[in-house]
Amino acid sequence: MPQIVPIKELRNTTEISERCHASNEPIFVTKNGYGDLVVMSMATYESLIQNAKVDAAIEMAELELKAGGELQEAKSVLKQLRAKHFG
Repeated sequence: MPQIVPIKELRNTTEISERCHASNEPIFVTKNGYGDLVVMSMATYESLIQNAKVDAAIEMAELELKAGGELQEAKSVLKQLRAKHFG
């Protein structure tokens, strides 16, 4: 369940930080009853960014395949990569 707090609670930075790290989820901050900010731990943010990069790479690969891209066997590709990078 999302955590929602009014903006005045940001005064207690230690408690907000502890809540962010304990839940590994963002805290939604409201101002005058409306959504205004999102606060999260650095670990949660980095995980979110990494997941977005992976999703984008998968989407790009799917688009390439739809545009006539060629599928290759994973074993042969890994063998080529090993030879290229590890001699």
